[in-house]
Amino acid sequence: MIADLHHIDRIKALIAAELRDYDPEVGARTVGWGQPLPAEWHRATLAEFRAALIEPEEIEVKFSGGVSMVCWAVTRSNGDYRVVWVPNAEAFSLVTETRFGPVDIGVHGDAIGCFGSV
Repeated sequence: MIADLHHIDRIKALIAAELRDYDPEVGARTVGWGQPLPAEWHRATLAEFRAALIEPEEIEVKFSGGVSMVCWAVTRSNGDYRVVWVPNAEAFSLVTETRFGPVDIGVHGDAIGCFGSV
């Protein structure tokens, strides 16, 4: 499959903006519905996210209802999860690795937030 440079450039720009704007020191930042997490947690998550980043690559992801869509993987798999860009939703998603391929698990939003939800 020929890579769509428009998608790749957009994905890279979105991630670059997230990395630029992510401030681990902001104490009010929460993940999910829980209590604010300490800056140490945010610094570690940010470092792990940077280490997991890959060049965006097309992958087919399965969604509820049996729908499959071409998405763009942006992190390497840790064996269980990876973060992908869903072009139709204009959002990042956390997918789980299954024997049937990557499956969307309903965690959507910014790339670092999806990554940090694991």
